[in-house]
Amino acid sequence: MKTKLLSILVFIVFTPGVALSQVTLNAESGNRAIEVGNCWQFAGQTYTSLTSEVLSGSFSLISGQMNSFSLTNSFIKTPWMKIGSGNITFIARIGNQPNTVARGVRVSYIPYNSTSSSTGFEGTLTTFYTRDFNVSDLNTVTVIAPIPAAIANSTSLYKILVSFVGQGGSGKIMSDNYIFPGTYWSNPSNSCQPLPVVVVTDTDGDGVPDAQDEYPNDPYRAYNSYFPGQTSFGTLAFEDNWPLKGDYDFNDVVIGYNIKTITNAANQVVDLVASFRLLASGASFSNGFGFQIDGIAANKVSKVTGNKPGTMPMAANGVEVGQAFANIIVFSSFFGEMIRPGVGIGVNTDKAGPYITPTNMQVVVNFINNGVIPPGGAVTLGQLNFSALNFFIFVNGDRGTEIHLPDRMPTERVNPSLFGTGDDTSNPGAGRTYKTANNMPWAINIVQGFDYTIEKAAINEAYNFFIEWAISGGSSYANWFLNLPGYRNAELIY
Repeated sequence: MKTKLLSILVFIVFTPGVALSQVTLNAESGNRAIEVGNCWQFAGQTYTSLTSEVLSGSFSLISGQMNSFSLTNSFIKTPWMKIGSGNITFIARIGNQPNTVARGVRVSYIPYNSTSSSTGFEGTLTTFYTRDFNVSDLNTVTVIAPIPAAIANSTSLYKILVSFVGQGGSGKIMSDNYIFPGTYWSNPSNSCQPLPVVVVTDTDGDGVPDAQDEYPNDPYRAYNSYFPGQTSFGTLAFEDNWPLKGDYDFNDVVIGYNIKTITNAANQVVDLVASFRLLASGASFSNGFGFQIDGIAANKVSKVTGNKPGTMPMAANGVEVGQAFANIIVFSSFFGEMIRPGVGIGVNTDKAGPYITPTNMQVVVNFINNGVIPPGGAVTLGQLNFSALNFFIFVNGDRGTEIHLPDRMPTERVNPSLFGTGDDTSNPGAGRTYKTANNMPWAINIVQGFDYTIEKAAINEAYNFFIEWAISGGSSYANWFLNLPGYRNAELIY
């Protein structure tokens, strides 16, 4: 049962250590004029108390007939608000009427424009959520509209416009229980004008307030995203004997990684900053390391800095030549970057040898250079997430012998004749790569970081549940690498 609301529809939900402000609308006043007095605006919307139309409590909102896709024929518009974060939610249902062709909802935000008094200081609206209902589904549904990052927790003021659209038939749309994260910021006693606001400073003029801008003096950069976290590193470990299993100690190349993605005010990727720590190599070969950015064309990159491709052929923009997707060669020779100490086979895999401080490398892949988008176009943050980074090593200078994480596709430089030979059962056409017959891989990625094995200690001897994890495809013993009782043999770990 809903509580009757006769005043400004704002409340604070308290949880331990958190105060979440919300602006709500649920029609329980029974009189739309009360909400209008509190600065809500409506078009083509009335309150209904008919049992067949009420979705919750004693009253719900109901539209008129839907015969337009205009955003201003049937809508609910909030008062001025300071928008929070999370999701706008409400419930809705289509009325049972014949000949209904289409019904839907659109959610938009309207910024405050202090110079536009003729429009009630409303700026240009931006639609950020669209949902088309199944006209044959007459059940009540919950609509969840994520608040865009561009306005979430902003110090600027906005209204939210919920528009109902449709075509054909006389079926109406009922709705109720609106929740808008944020703080009510209208003044009913002053013609619903906004309450006073603090002047927002935007030093670089990119549209992102300084308080939210991680680069307040750089108009081309605004936000940082990190993987696995701002200060944490994941670990990649490779076995370099592919297509043979070899000693299977997974310490031939061990590299820590931290990925920072820098975006501009439009959420276009400006830079990918890849920080690597060369931790160990127990290989007799000096292997190279790189990554392909799956799905991102090579001509979407402006330039690459900080890498050491050696004699590998690079294009003018710093990516590897002759490949459709952007390929970055981080280094061509591990031991060219981290010198062997002269004890044991490699570096940092023999406890009898000296510990060598890891070598740090930072590779910057620049996509938008000083605001100039490259010929291939811009890349969005959604296109360039961590899963697009396809890491690999290539063995002893042989670019065709490249080793990837299981089921990741090779680059165009791979030697395809190696697939399905030795212990490998790859079938790239079927999406299976770099696995043995029982799913043993040649590369692993441990996001939490990884304690690698000493030289010549097979990983399944050091970690008791590695085989179970691999055979199951990752569903069993997903925490096989943790330091838990019975999980590992410490004497075999460096």
